[in-house]
Amino acid sequence: MDILISNSSGKPIYEQIASQIKAMIMSGELKEGDALPSMRLLAKELRISVITTKRAYEDLERDGFLTTVVGKGSFVTGTNRELMREEQLRIVEEHLQKAVDAAKGCGMTKEELAEVLDMLYEEV
Repeated sequence: MDILISNSSGKPIYEQIASQIKAMIMSGELKEGDALPSMRLLAKELRISVITTKRAYEDLERDGFLTTVVGKGSFVTGTNRELMREEQLRIVEEHLQKAVDAAKGCGMTKEELAEVLDMLYEEV
């Protein structure tokens, strides 16, 4: 599993893991029923604490992305993709609203903001 951890990121490591696994599920890279590496194996591969991977898996299970079966492992659940997409869109809208408020606060025009968004979107 290709998970990249950034020590310079402002996000805790467990959040980085959870968000990357969510992205893999949303994109279809991980499908319903796919097994995830054990918490110990993932911790070993990433050279982090098992407690950290446990927290990421617990968060993913709480959010409905994973199901853990004792003695068998953690598996991708059959989630409602449309519901997950709506949640992601809501988060994007919140961030964009903050950006719009900040832009208005410094006198930036809508066109200037759109230009910055275009540049940032192309960089990703």
